[in-house]
Amino acid sequence: MRVDELYPTDRVILREVGLRDGLQLVKTFPDTDAKRDWIQREHAAGVTHFEVGSFLPAKRFPQFADVAELTAEVAGLPGARCAALALNERGINDALAAGVDELVCVVSATEEHSQANARRSQKEAVELVGRAAALAREGDKSPVVHVGLSMSFGCSIAGPVAPGDVVRLAEECLAAGADVVALADTVGFAGPRQVTGLCRELRAAIGERPFAIHLHDTRGLGLSNASAALDEGCRILDGALGGLGGCPFAPGATGNIVFEDLVFLCETKGFATGIDIDQLIELRALLAQAMPDETLYGAVARSGPPRNIPWAA
Repeated sequence: MRVDELYPTDRVILREVGLRDGLQLVKTFPDTDAKRDWIQREHAAGVTHFEVGSFLPAKRFPQFADVAELTAEVAGLPGARCAALALNERGINDALAAGVDELVCVVSATEEHSQANARRSQKEAVELVGRAAALAREGDKSPVVHVGLSMSFGCSIAGPVAPGDVVRLAEECLAAGADVVALADTVGFAGPRQVTGLCRELRAAIGERPFAIHLHDTRGLGLSNASAALDEGCRILDGALGGLGGCPFAPGATGNIVFEDLVFLCETKGFATGIDIDQLIELRALLAQAMPDETLYGAVARSGPPRNIPWAA
């Protein structure tokens, strides 16, 4: 699959990562039937891009034991695209066998988080991206290879991260064969100024190639940061229904930006998403029932979207 097929450049694409990042830290999680319902109902609401899980050992990560089944579920929905995370060669091969549209790898912006998260150095992580890209291009489907650059705006283990180091890492990943890189504020250190600056530096380095942003709302600036990224030409943004999520190997990590609120932000800025917010709000009841111990966040869910007011100028 070509990058422009997965990510047309004439629109904003919102990726639902709740089924992957959103379930990394939960005590309980939806069963496979509930996850299928989640996917089907979000698709009916207009969501097209789903990150459905991680290809990891089911014994250690039971919340992802059904990732291949969910990949097949997305494949059966018109216009839907499926992404999944793989952290090693076995996971990469399993993801390719399952037929993902987008193979997601992670490279940490600090050596310390790279060791904590994947037990490998940055150099080894970039080399794995190269092997993933080579394997992806051997098959008929040839999925897009997407690399998340975790801790791009600061690391809760190592501290500050220089923007130039992140840009260099992005260039190395693209040279190794990645199709898309994503700036990830894994622990919510960034503000709009930092997002603006790094997006500009990345754009200057990679030209018109698409890039994504993956934001967490740890300190309440997630949507402000998403707005800054949109202003700098980012057109691929991640969010999770109800604001679920967090990296288990990043001290202080909390949830992703709320998918429903992200849709509202885009609409108010004039970016048509084609997503029905009311249907997303109704779907939160499924999560509340399946995960009663988890807090669901979201401003739009509390107040509802405004009525009879055009969002986009």
